Amino acid sequence: MRNLLLTFGLATTLAAGLTLPAFAQRDPAYQSARQQGLVGEQPDGYLGIVGTATPELTAMVNNINIQRKRQYTQQASASSTVEQMAFVTGCNLISRTAAGEKYRAPDGRWLTRGNDAPVRDPRCL
Repeated sequence: MRNLLLTFGLATTLAAGLTLPAFAQRDPAYQSARQQGLVGEQPDGYLGIVGTATPELTAMVNNINIQRKRQYTQQASASSTVEQMAFVTGCNLISRTAAGEKYRAPDGRWLTRGNDAPVRDPRCL
């Protein structure tokens, strides 16, 4: 358990400094999809489609997730895996959602962020 927490702690430190193109690039289509609640952040560090997927929405989400996976792979070190980097980043991205944006709770439900802290996985630091 201690090793798991240390790994997540290291990954949290690394993930906090990530400036991924997919995260920083807030093009109008992505922003609109977030604001409309069509997409949301997931605990696994990837963007998800909340409702019905259109070809355009699917292509956008796939593109962003490919960029995220590339960055997680580059950032993973000998002390963490790609999955751990993605999970920690997912914790951080869910924390950074704004009121009205969607995110996936640990139980799999899509929730809309209010003014309170989002519901996150208990392993999130």
